[in-house]
Amino acid sequence: MKVEVKRDLCIGAASCIAVAPDVFELDGENKAIIKNPKGADDQTMLDAAKACPTQAIIITDDNGKQIFPEV
Repeated sequence: MKVEVKRDLCIGAASCIAVAPDVFELDGENKAIIKNPKGADDQTMLDAAKACPTQAIIITDDNGKQIFPEV
């Protein structure tokens, strides 16, 4: 799986950090960034994406198909 943060959607709620603190952190603009894309298992990454109130975290599979949010 690949994880990406859409900065224009991120509001700095930090719910992703609460779920996957080894993957995400807030930068100087209070936006989520990925510090370690391998810092959690796939289910935890998906849970972190689902916890985001603005769906700013995009999860794609190894083939590039978007898993979350569903399109």
